[in-house]
Amino acid sequence: MKDDEILKTFSNRVRELRTRKGLTQQELAELAEVEYKYIQKIEGKNPPSIGLLKLVKLIKALGVSFPQFFNFLK
Repeated sequence: MKDDEILKTFSNRVRELRTRKGLTQQELAELAEVEYKYIQKIEGKNPPSIGLLKLVKLIKALGVSFPQFFNFLK
């Protein structure tokens, strides 16, 4: 999988889990202790690479385990 494909798949996974949990982007941002615009960028057309600390906060806020979150890499 190419880098841009991984980032886009990651973006889709965040959106999928957020909507499944019934959260808005603003609510997820608050739970993950990140800026609302950061969630917008992550879920956007050209998502940025994400740092480890923000990744951990995001996964915790989504209420899933690391293996559950990353099952899209199979």
